[in-house]
Amino acid sequence: MKIEDFDMLATLLKQRSGLVLTKDKAYLLETRLMPVARKHGMKDLDQLCDAVRLRKDAKVIADITEAMTTNESLFFRDTKPFDQFRNVVLPQLMINRAATRKIRIWSAACSSGQEPYSLAMILKEDQAKLQGWRFEIVATDISEEMLAKARAGIYTQFEVQRGLPIQMLVKYFKQNGDKWHIDAGLRSMIDYRPFNLLEHPRGLGNFDIVFCRNVLIYFDQPTKAKVLGQVSDVLAKDGVLYLGGAETVLGVTEKFKPVPNLRGMYQHSDGTPAVKVA
Repeated sequence: MKIEDFDMLATLLKQRSGLVLTKDKAYLLETRLMPVARKHGMKDLDQLCDAVRLRKDAKVIADITEAMTTNESLFFRDTKPFDQFRNVVLPQLMINRAATRKIRIWSAACSSGQEPYSLAMILKEDQAKLQGWRFEIVATDISEEMLAKARAGIYTQFEVQRGLPIQMLVKYFKQNGDKWHIDAGLRSMIDYRPFNLLEHPRGLGNFDIVFCRNVLIYFDQPTKAKVLGQVSDVLAKDGVLYLGGAETVLGVTEKFKPVPNLRGMYQHSDGTPAVKVA
């Protein structure tokens, strides 16, 4: 790939999705974008780049962004955040929200839906003690293709084997040929919406819990700070932010600080303590 083409595509992806693509990742462009070129009847990446540079073809640009967006996901990823959600965060928020009996959760960059469905399964498992409460799960992603897959709730054997406990597979999925279909009741619990994290989320409403895990690692420092600042605008002052295990707010923003003794959880720097840790 010509250096000028790499630079153009890297700039395009940074502007549209926040993705920072370094030159040592040029092979990803060639691997992921050749199918895009073929889809549009082009023989190589030179023609694809011409469609962007000369014609500014909106459909081609959208497909390039879609192809380069990382879509790695699995059920109950890393386990501990979900245990904390169930055993620490929910009980505390139910005390704090006793008057409204309503809790809103945002699963940002939800990919193909494993994270929000994991949260929905936890709520289903505890539905006896959650009677009379209203839970809203809003799940967003930049990729329309991933959102369509998430809404369908259909997964391969490989996908359901990644992190999903066997008892939940049996309880909440039905096998149809070589695919597993998630329970319609769980699908109805989640509101999937297209959303770019570079935009301000005010249109999504306010939230008590935000999962924004394993996406900031693809952004540069200014973009991370921007995203976290915008998340802080829509997160309740006693709310909880979850980041991935390799992510942190330290040295990035002063809007959030770590929750003591609970790795991966963050709270407003100037807000009410999110959870009480013994």
